[in-house]
Amino acid sequence: MKAALLCLFVAAAYTASAVPVNSEFSEDREYPRFIEFPDGEGIMHTVDLEAELDHELLNEISRNPANNIYLLYTKHNPHSPQTLVMNDIASIYNSYFNPHVPTVVIAHGWLSNQETDINPTIRDALLDKEDVNVIVLDWRRLASSLYNTAVRGVPAVGRGLGQFLNFVNFVTGAPFDSMHLVGFSLGAHLVGNAGRELQGKVARVTALDPAGPLWNLNSDRVKPGDAIYVEGIHTDGGYTVGGLGIGSNVGNADFYVNGGISQPGCITNICNHNNAWRYFAATVSYNHIIGKECSSSWQITWNSCKGDDLPMGNNDLRKFGSGRFRANTSRRYPY
Repeated sequence: MKAALLCLFVAAAYTASAVPVNSEFSEDREYPRFIEFPDGEGIMHTVDLEAELDHELLNEISRNPANNIYLLYTKHNPHSPQTLVMNDIASIYNSYFNPHVPTVVIAHGWLSNQETDINPTIRDALLDKEDVNVIVLDWRRLASSLYNTAVRGVPAVGRGLGQFLNFVNFVTGAPFDSMHLVGFSLGAHLVGNAGRELQGKVARVTALDPAGPLWNLNSDRVKPGDAIYVEGIHTDGGYTVGGLGIGSNVGNADFYVNGGISQPGCITNICNHNNAWRYFAATVSYNHIIGKECSSSWQITWNSCKGDDLPMGNNDLRKFGSGRFRANTSRRYPY
């Protein structure tokens, strides 16, 4: 009898620890004051979530969205970017920007810049797949600040991106419904705010493991309505202290990859977190990772979802779906 009760206790404990974070569990998640969060190179930094904000920088960012750097890559210049400048019509006209093909914007995360691996990885996948304008947003001016200052300034940077895309639309006629905004970590919330600036008119927002610390109850986080279709891809949403992703629903459709907490072949949260953009790039190339709709968090945890199929990621501007999905991958590219 004692042995049976012990087994039951162990099973229950295991079940509780395995439950993925989703909207039913994580909204009241609390973080300690000091956490570890990675930069774009995967180096961990100790973050004080209560550190004094850099108000001077935040005021500058709010006043001057031109702090953002917009780097255009196309089939004509796949590796040598052209700089597009807000309110500079000549910078658009003198570039290879083509208003008749889709435009994809890539936004990196904290302590990152245009050279961070996410940018060339997704850029190359997109350009190898189709004729497309790829705009890499380098927002290092804010992203290089303390984490909590960067969090506070993300909405302003996002609004700046939205204003820039509005300018591009005005100059070239490039339609909003041919635009796809892709952001990782803090960048996921950034592109959500950009879409919101444009009243949700862009075709897609794809949020790659949106950052968790200081975002769970933050009204400025990425959300449905920021685009015609908003998709969340969750890879490190564990409710333990080490989880870097928000781990709760943020879009019309949310994919909890391999359960949304840990990834095959990963032993660190950094690896789990970064796999979100690696998976996305692979889906652009192959469109092969398929999610199965889930009716409960238990189905996500136990990989027993039985609902409709929906491809995760990819570059389809007319894609649409709703609900929570579990998608499974292998440990090696293309996953």
